[in-house]
Amino acid sequence: MKKKSNGARAKLRAHFLKNIGKVMSSDELRKIAGNTSEWARRVRELRTEEGYQILTHNDRSNLKPGDYLLENPKPVPAFAREISKETRALVLDRNGYTCQMCGAAAGEPHPYDPTRKTRLHIGHVKDKSLGGDDDPSNLRAICSVCNEGAANITLERPSASKLLAQIRRAPATDQISVLNWLIGKFPKDAKKQLKDG
Repeated sequence: MKKKSNGARAKLRAHFLKNIGKVMSSDELRKIAGNTSEWARRVRELRTEEGYQILTHNDRSNLKPGDYLLENPKPVPAFAREISKETRALVLDRNGYTCQMCGAAAGEPHPYDPTRKTRLHIGHVKDKSLGGDDDPSNLRAICSVCNEGAANITLERPSASKLLAQIRRAPATDQISVLNWLIGKFPKDAKKQLKDG
């Protein structure tokens, strides 16, 4: 099984690297991976384990849900997967084998996508890139749908005033990073603002 998943990941990696700058659909990537239901997980592994900056609609406003884009062939440092089987079992048991974001139970049809059975993963409460660790207190069960960012409905979205307050408190280097990210996500709007402003 592992060999098959590594093969799908290798095919996807090669396809992304051959199509840098081209927007690809989930249907296209599923076919490249060999029509495996695990294609989205292999894409996530390319991001999280190999460090490829594969963009989605969460990163760019001009990408639709199901669109993927690799702009740069050079990966950034990625975090290794270090969560033991014992820790995974402990977290799943502690969380009652249910997603801690949407409440979907493992093995049942997913409430937001009834065509899929709920599959649980282990996710970080505080991301490793922000200083989180693999301690069980920083881990939670999360389903594939929420893990893909499609149903984060249980999280309260911060208002613009709260976001601006946090950005104002941040050091100038972090404020510039936020600005660069916003310009990258909304390139047309940024050009318009600069032209009109």
